[in-house]
Amino acid sequence: MSTFSRRDWMKASAVALGGAALGRASRATPLPVTFDPAAAADSLAADSVAAANAARAGAASGPSPRPTNAPRRSLATLVDGERPSRVHTPNGSAITGRRADDGAWVYHLTAQEVVHEFAPGLTATCWGYNGQVHGPTFEAVEGDRVRIYVTNKLPVATTVHWHGFFIPSGMDGVGGLSQAPIAPGETFLYEFPISQNGTFMYHSHHDEMTQIALGLTGMFVVHKRGRDDVDRDVAIMLHEWLVEPGTSRPDPNAMADFNVLTMNGRAFPGTDPIVVGHNDRVRFRFGNLSPMDHHPIHLHGHYWTITATDGGPIPPAGRWPETTVLVPVGSTRTVEWTADALGDWAMHCHMTHHVMNQMGHEFPNMVGVDARALDRQVQPLAPGYHTMGQVGGDDMGAHVEMGHMPVPENSIPMVGAAGPFGYITMGGMYTNVKVRPRPVDVDRDPGWYDHPEGTVARAVSAERAARDGVTLS
Repeated sequence: MSTFSRRDWMKASAVALGGAALGRASRATPLPVTFDPAAAADSLAADSVAAANAARAGAASGPSPRPTNAPRRSLATLVDGERPSRVHTPNGSAITGRRADDGAWVYHLTAQEVVHEFAPGLTATCWGYNGQVHGPTFEAVEGDRVRIYVTNKLPVATTVHWHGFFIPSGMDGVGGLSQAPIAPGETFLYEFPISQNGTFMYHSHHDEMTQIALGLTGMFVVHKRGRDDVDRDVAIMLHEWLVEPGTSRPDPNAMADFNVLTMNGRAFPGTDPIVVGHNDRVRFRFGNLSPMDHHPIHLHGHYWTITATDGGPIPPAGRWPETTVLVPVGSTRTVEWTADALGDWAMHCHMTHHVMNQMGHEFPNMVGVDARALDRQVQPLAPGYHTMGQVGGDDMGAHVEMGHMPVPENSIPMVGAAGPFGYITMGGMYTNVKVRPRPVDVDRDPGWYDHPEGTVARAVSAERAARDGVTLS
């Protein structure tokens, strides 16, 4: 293992095979909810009730969503065999279960070691479910009885806790308290009825500090029966890791100074963009199983309304518009918004050190330092040496990406990505939300937005500024 630490690197610059999932597990993005003739009759009554309720709610329900003319599929329709996924998990997958002869929905989850790529250039050996980090997003419907087989292929015992669910105590998954731990090689069965709907999570509840920190987490979405009221439904698990540059495993003992911040196990520039149609009604389901930190997730160009937590829906009268939602550790937050502004929009954690990749915080403050004399002294010993950080970190990622700056093997310190107008200096817990005219192919990155003429900020001359009474010196 390399002994080259983040401190060493920053000082130098300043001076799996997976288990099978029973049921449908696919990395393909589910399409927006579409019309199903077989479900239409089942949905009519629900529609009438919903319309009446909406009329009674009136202004208390807040701003009305823009019409999308997209009929909804009823999730109350009985399904034989597999049922379709309705939630998109960027960089991940969904598992929807298979209906057993007695009507229960059957799933299979395998805990195992996983070689996981956080972003191009950074791979680590983690622990995950069904061959991925994080595990697949479970999808169920309120009123289901679920039957979940959990196989342990880890070298140590584990359990699974169904976070936020109202279930029998013996199914709660706390090792030593509500069940015996699942020994290596064993398979346990969890079975319980689902009496709720909303956004929940699952994770190990045995040696929690180690096993959650290494990736044993996942999202669990329970749909409400009847028609849905959104066009796009997206699940995002937030997490943080300490991966020392040059090493091959996350450090589960970390309590601070996390240096890899992820959405669904990926750090930008490894995060897939989220593509939505213009005027789509969109739901984001955020879960946070980071070891220590809360995350304020901010969306540019739009506002959203927090509609639910893992404790249940928020009454319409208790909601208000926000552009940032704080997702506390061990919680979920569900937000809904209308994609009424075309363009490429950033979405990221607003803790600024959480949008950096493998950044160390133990080096001298070089901002404002004139390092030209130092560079002249060092360059005979290290040709090409250039002290970094005198004006912040805006050019460090570009230098790393272009090979101007050596970094330890298997690391992505300070790396962002090239954008349409230059280098995007953010990394970590960041992604792009791309709003495009409908119809839109949500499975494909549409590329960068083509801005209408006159709608991009630009440099101006002194003469142009003077026309508005602004004097440039």
